[in-house]
Amino acid sequence: MPASADNSHPDRGLSILTGTAGGPVVAMEEGLSFWGGVDVATGTVIDVHHPRHGVSLAGAVVLMPTSRGSCSGSGVLLELSMAGRAPAALIFSEAEDTLTLGAIVAAEMFGRVIPVLRLPAEAFATVAAAGTASISPDSVEIEGLRIPVAQPPPHALALEARDRAMLDGTEDPALQQAMRILIAMARQQGAAALTDVTRAHIDGCIYAGPANLVFAETMEGLGARVRVPTTMNAISVDRQNWQAQGVPPEFGGPAARLADSYVRMGCRPTFTCAPYLLDDPPDSGEPIGWSESNAVIFANSVLGARTAKHPDFLDLCIALTGRAPLAGAFLDEHRRARRIVDVELPDGAGPEAWPLIGYLAGHAAPDRVPLLRGLAGARPSQDDLKALCAAFGTTSAAPMLHVEGVTPEAGTMIDASADRVVITRAQLAEGWARLNDGPDAVDLVAIGSPHASLAECRALADGLAGRRRKPGVAVIVTAGRQVIAAAEADGTMATLRAGGVDVIPDLCWCSISRPVFPVTTKTVITTSGKYAHYGPGLSGCAVRLGTLDDCIEAALTGHAPPRQPDWLF
Repeated sequence: MPASADNSHPDRGLSILTGTAGGPVVAMEEGLSFWGGVDVATGTVIDVHHPRHGVSLAGAVVLMPTSRGSCSGSGVLLELSMAGRAPAALIFSEAEDTLTLGAIVAAEMFGRVIPVLRLPAEAFATVAAAGTASISPDSVEIEGLRIPVAQPPPHALALEARDRAMLDGTEDPALQQAMRILIAMARQQGAAALTDVTRAHIDGCIYAGPANLVFAETMEGLGARVRVPTTMNAISVDRQNWQAQGVPPEFGGPAARLADSYVRMGCRPTFTCAPYLLDDPPDSGEPIGWSESNAVIFANSVLGARTAKHPDFLDLCIALTGRAPLAGAFLDEHRRARRIVDVELPDGAGPEAWPLIGYLAGHAAPDRVPLLRGLAGARPSQDDLKALCAAFGTTSAAPMLHVEGVTPEAGTMIDASADRVVITRAQLAEGWARLNDGPDAVDLVAIGSPHASLAECRALADGLAGRRRKPGVAVIVTAGRQVIAAAEADGTMATLRAGGVDVIPDLCWCSISRPVFPVTTKTVITTSGKYAHYGPGLSGCAVRLGTLDDCIEAALTGHAPPRQPDWLF
């Protein structure tokens, strides 16, 4: 048998979450984000960019190196579990947090067991080639071959007196439940201790289905109250206007209840997926407990704050206790670049270069922190870095990146063993062609994934220059309440309204649903690399990445032919 990541059991896999299961094997060479990548109603892969697009994961033994993308994947897995459409088991070859946490919550709170295993490379490849697999607490069996698995080796998780007090329930049952989940995650991560955090950001307020609501209201019913300042991600409805917008009450009602439950637990109703745009972003070195993939990557990379990429549900546990596993990007060793990516960026590149670079950098470093070189001369703005981090998070599992000459730790956090790859000019052109491909007739212009900044709202308003969108073409911006208030104050909102632009608070493109998403839409154009990736699976429409000029042309004429930006020629 091959070597394992567990040195005490070199011939065995690890049983991260023990159970019994079996089913057909669905093996993936590429990681998958369950949010935006798996249909919660069927368990089918809907990520059109993934090699296993269209394959059903329901009842299957699913193998992938690790997951990637959205922190909300844990909520999707819980929803699939509660509805009887989850994978029978999950097998990884690398460390994985998001789906593992979803499985922990399903077992811990609802008695739904999805075994989670980690296999060494050769054993993983052997199971991946099999037709079916059976899993028991001590083995994986495939076609007459038995691969032993063992519990992870015991290690000392140092709990302070206050941790033990929360765990034994002397304070309240919500803290006890939160600590049980936190400790289960800390142990599977190999954390030696828990650490204090100064603030939290909740991603689990997005409504993936009834399971999200059951979790939140169960915790609220146990008396849960956050003990550190806690912001909230974009939710799934415009909280004040969803009924007037025609959102069906069977969706809008539970989605609003979910948001309200978190607010009653003490979270601030910020409802933004870009909490770093708020008035009080974290400081360099500040330990925080954030969820939401783009926010985590921006906080670590651009602000120099410290947070692991916490899955949904763990975010609330952190907010309730003020504690997080001391693992991942809290530690220097997991912040070091282990791959140097040289980017051949042509002169004159516009803002559209940054989501493209982030998307390709994630493919170049799907499982490790990269250092991007060759970009400092382009002098990226905060919005450029926002787009870079968000797109990177769709294609990589890493919690951060470095940009030489730009981000604060780029000169110090480089591993001595880091290898090198290049993103060539030809690869930039090919990547743009792939993401920009689609019909030239456009029905919807989508701005704000992550939420638009005030500068982005102004740029759109300036680009319209007093002209009005063509009838039949929708132009929608999603933005946080604070940004919208600032845009009202400086007249930007009035200009956008005069141009026929709708600016919607609270929800984001990755959580928008019909009829707020116009029901007749067939083709969408966006400036967001994140939404260009997730949008086709989430909306069922063609979604193209374009320049801001492309988006303005589409708004005014209904057409934006696929084409490369001038700087790529």
